[in-house]
Formats: sequence, C-alpha cells, structure tokens
Amino acid sequence: MNLSNEIISVEIDSSGAELKSVKKNGYEYMWCADGKYWGRTSPVLFPIVGGLNGKKYIVDCEQYSLGQHGFARDCEFAIAEKQDSSVAYVLKSDEKSRENYPFDFSLEIKYILNNSTLGIEWTVKNEDDKTMYFSIGAHPAFNLKEGKNYFGFDTKKDIIYSMIDENGLYIENDLKTLENDGYTEIDMKMFDNDALIVENNQAKEISLCDGDKVPYVTVKFDAPLFGLWSPAKKNAPFVCIEPWYGRCDKQGFDGEFSKKDYIISLEKGGVFKAGYEIEFN
Repeated sequence: MNLSNEIISVEIDSSGAELKSVKKNGYEYMWCADGKYWGRTSPVLFPIVGGLNGKKYIVDCEQYSLGQHGFARDCEFAIAEKQDSSVAYVLKSDEKSRENYPFDFSLEIKYILNNSTLGIEWTVKNEDDKTMYFSIGAHPAFNLKEGKNYFGFDTKKDIIYSMIDENGLYIENDLKTLENDGYTEIDMKMFDNDALIVENNQAKEISLCDGDKVPYVTVKFDAPLFGLWSPAKKNAPFVCIEPWYGRCDKQGFDGEFSKKDYIISLEKGGVFKAGYEIEFN
C-alpha cells in the first residue's frame, strides 16, 4: 500500500502492517531489510517488547511461550480503512494466536501522512471477558547519512541507560551514561552489547542529524521509555529509534505476566491508544 503527496511517498506492507519505505527527493530514509544486517525495516512489537525469561510467561497459572517481540510482526493484517492520506490495518486474535497468547484482542495500526510527517497510531481493544495484559512498541530503522551522524535529543542532560545480558534480559542496577549536550555522535561501538534501554521519560524527541548537526529524521513520542539499537558488532549503515510501552524481562523474573515491568492492563471492553510521529526533513 502506498501513501503519497507532493513532498513524500510511503510504502507499507500488510505483512506485519510494516512501514517499508519513505522517499523524499529521491532519498530513501528507511532501512532496506537486507538480511546481511537485519531482515526487517519497522516491525510492531506486540504483545511483548523484547524477550521473556526462558521465553516463557504465566497467565492464570498456565505457562505460555512467546518469541522476542511477540508475533504481530509476522502476521498478515487486513486493511480496515483507506483514505487519500491514511490507511489503517487491523489484526484480530484467532485460534492460532490464542495458543501462545490467551486473550481475544484487536490491534489496529494506522498511518497518517501530513506534509513531511508520518503519524503512526496504535489502538488495542480487549475483546475478551477478562483483563488483558500486553506491551507494545516500535522498531523503525533509518538509513544513516555518509560521514558523521549524531543523535539529537530534546534535552541537554546526559542520557542514562541500561543494557541487556547475553540472554536478552534487562540488567538491573548497572546504569551507563551517554554523554550529551543536545547532540551525541553515533559510534557503532555503542551497540556492541545490543540495545541501549532508556527509561524514566528522559526524552520525547530524538533526531538523526548529519555531520553539520542538521536533523534529517525526528521521532516524536510520549512513551515512558525507548531503545536505541543497531546490530551488535556489524557496523550496520542504519540505527533504530524505538518508542516503547514495555521492555524485556529483567534477570530472574518469575514470569507472572500481570507483574511484568511496564505491563499494560486493559479491562474487558477497554481500549488503549498510543503512537508516535516521524518527521522527515
């Protein structure tokens, strides 16, 4: 599916409702999903963000299993609505999803194009007769410009972040510091131990900037935490800026889903709405 105006063109795949391409003045902003580095472009993370301890979790004394980032990114979405400047995709629970995620739900992902800004809206509905638990997050990958690149933050405070261990679990009480005066030069070695997990609402706007510190992509969000990522030790030509409503399990977590850090609780018939914007300069 394509959305376009006089400024920009956008391509979205119904598989995973995944944003695949954004072009402006002949420049491609999105990573091409080359499996040599990483075979995705901008997957939605649902119903978990990150990994589970032992890939297992517990709901009502029953044990279930989910792979990293959940299953929505690998599902075929249906088109729920299409207009000139927007398209909405929907994924509903079915017999297969209930084998590993025991809730009836509806997940809608809507893309709205406005000049050079792409809005992404998530709507999660609990269609079950019990309380539903989930996390959701974004994982867009943006091509880097040649030469130096910088993260531009809407704060001049140093960014405090955490890491994950070799099993993909959150390491508590081992905080790291990313020196920041509003800009931080991107060095691929910062990702040698995987993602940087940034909690406590430290930033709400993050840009990718060229060597002159001029932004070419800005991600705006209201999520409580975010991740910065590029494949470890691959010197990949892209980075991800990831607004999250959730994260991986911490080391030693017992798997009770309702007690998972940042878990979202949605009562019967409840609706959760969130999202983010990407401005392409």
